[in-house]
Amino acid sequence: MNKNYITNGVAALIVAAGWFWQQPLLLSVGLFALSGALTNWLAVHMLFEKVPLLYGSGVIPARFTEFKAGIYQLVMTQFFSKDNIERFISDRQHAESPSFDFQPVIANTDLTPAFDSLLKVVEQSSFGNMLNMFGGSAALLPLKEPFIARLKDALTDISRSEAFEQLVIAQLDQPEQLQNIRSQVETIVQQRLAELTPELVKEIIQQMIRQHLGWLVVWGGVFGGVIGLLVAFIP
Repeated sequence: MNKNYITNGVAALIVAAGWFWQQPLLLSVGLFALSGALTNWLAVHMLFEKVPLLYGSGVIPARFTEFKAGIYQLVMTQFFSKDNIERFISDRQHAESPSFDFQPVIANTDLTPAFDSLLKVVEQSSFGNMLNMFGGSAALLPLKEPFIARLKDALTDISRSEAFEQLVIAQLDQPEQLQNIRSQVETIVQQRLAELTPELVKEIIQQMIRQHLGWLVVWGGVFGGVIGLLVAFIP
């Protein structure tokens, strides 16, 4: 069950018990616990929802624009700053293990154009006439899948060689390339942020912190009850 309902329900039961049995101590504990739990619950609720006549409520949806700007600044200045990108490339240069793994990219790349180019080369070569005697380029079509598989294996082996990695790192280390990478990241971040709506922002934050903010209600009720207990002993 929800922490809010449990805490407020328990506090309300203590209030009812204190009033019914005319127990001032119990009533004081219940009233302070209920007030602490209710006010903390209202504070949590006001973060996400606009409450009429309560200024400052619904602060997260209301600050939607500032929230997006904050995400943008965090990503671009903290994660993808020029210094961080340069440090990443420098670390890759001194890493003992392979820096980049192009195998997934190569595996998902359509290399059919490479096979088609090979067919054109053969057709236009001196073997073209001989190939026509055996059915033309269609005779080579059964070789398409084995050719593409072997080509992918060869490209993967090349991409994992030290010489190739050094070429990639050297290219990325160029100032214009670093700026190009950062510009592409910036474009992606801006596109994703443009898709955010106030309602979506509210749901994202609720999923992250509402569960933990529920403990504010619990501890509000606990501390309120303790204060109520102390107040009951004050003459």
